Amino acid sequence: MSGTEQVEQQPVGIDELLDRVRAGYRRVEAQEAHEAARTGDALLVDIRYAALRERDGVIPGALVIERNELEWRLDPQGSHRTPEATGHDLQVVVICNEGYASSLAAASLHQLGLHRATDLIGGFQAWKAAGLPVVL
Repeated sequence: MSGTEQVEQQPVGIDELLDRVRAGYRRVEAQEAHEAARTGDALLVDIRYAALRERDGVIPGALVIERNELEWRLDPQGSHRTPEATGHDLQVVVICNEGYASSLAAASLHQLGLHRATDLIGGFQAWKAAGLPVVL
């Protein structure tokens, strides 16, 4: 096989894909994410789109980066990085609405070398249900 040929992969459903990417890191519960952010050990990153943030509120101190900009803003080597993207050892907790899109986003951050990236089990809705701080 030459270097230009591609190996065909079998298609997978989204449930299997989520299982595969989640096996690559340890996800966190809302209380653990809250404590890590409170102590400065983790950066919470809210990737929900504006309508959901307007409807449900935001987590105080969380960095809002919509999903389509996430890799560009958190790549420590990127020209469009946010000041919080201080290095590849940064612990990032990605938060979507219910904890599905954030799993794929965390896996993408791992591909950029952010080896401590994870996501919040149950997403923003789990945070809110746990009674953790939300600003409307």
